[in-house]
Amino acid sequence: MAYDFRSDTVTRPDEAMRRAMAAAEVGDDVFGDDPTVIRLQERVAELLGKEAALFVPSGTMANQVALRIHTRPGDQVICETGCHIYNYEQGGPAALSGLHLTCLTGDRGALAWEQVEAAILPDDVHAARPRLVCLENTHNRAGGRIVPQALVEAVGAGARARGLALHLDGARLWNVHAATGLPLATLAAPCDTVSVCFSKGLGAPVGSCVTGTADAVREARRVRKLFGGGMRQVGVLAAACLHALDHHLPRLGEDHARARRLAEGLDNPALALDHPVDTNIVIVRAARQDLLLRHLADRGVLAVAFGKGRVRLVTHRDVDDAAVSAALEALNGYVEESA
Repeated sequence: MAYDFRSDTVTRPDEAMRRAMAAAEVGDDVFGDDPTVIRLQERVAELLGKEAALFVPSGTMANQVALRIHTRPGDQVICETGCHIYNYEQGGPAALSGLHLTCLTGDRGALAWEQVEAAILPDDVHAARPRLVCLENTHNRAGGRIVPQALVEAVGAGARARGLALHLDGARLWNVHAATGLPLATLAAPCDTVSVCFSKGLGAPVGSCVTGTADAVREARRVRKLFGGGMRQVGVLAAACLHALDHHLPRLGEDHARARRLAEGLDNPALALDHPVDTNIVIVRAARQDLLLRHLADRGVLAVAFGKGRVRLVTHRDVDDAAVSAALEALNGYVEESA
């Protein structure tokens, strides 16, 4: 039996979600008349305290659409060095929108306003125009770190004062809400646009939303079409997302508890935790990453390399207590010299 800790994207729709998908009322979303998509967009906009939301196929598209609507080619976008937008979206800001990224190294993914302000290019004919700041919460490469809300608010206030917009990659914002108890609308309030993902911790098979003002989302719909993201009878997927909001969002704390158990149970001098565990991501350091991954796989525990010497394990709704026990047994039984 395999225990899959590679990502919280590996979850499979359960029977209840499949029934919701099969029963979904559909229309044509490019014409704007799929009733299930409309319900999802209205629900997400309300949860995040925004005027409107747009359903898109992926988190990457949600982020790239948001960047496009806030900028013009050649503009400066400030982000954190480890962020998803810079590391995992195939150079999309440059390839799709001609943007100049300024990457700053944060404190485990978190940027302070003073850092951002110091990086804003001058109003000078030689410089790219500063236009947008991007944050990520939770921060994936920082091990699912929760960016303190005070920092998000400070960056939002500072950006507004300098005439910049703020986009939040909130693919796992649901996990921030579950861990802190802060309303999603509070978490999203400092930001002009926010993207959220349904196919990670919430366990839906496909989909994200980008949220913002009605005008921003109207423009986002045009950009979604340009990027090839217009979809037709997509209510069958929106139904899965609605089901996830109703039934899977309330249980995210279980994933966090299992991640803490995994971290606290690690007892092997050959391995070390890379970071404190805030949510559902555990990163383990090993001198021989390749040997550790092979050792785990041989024992039915699937994980992924996550940078040099780092192995990531992610808890999710398809990982139960038995899976955590199996992972701990494999981790604590790892002996580097004999691998």
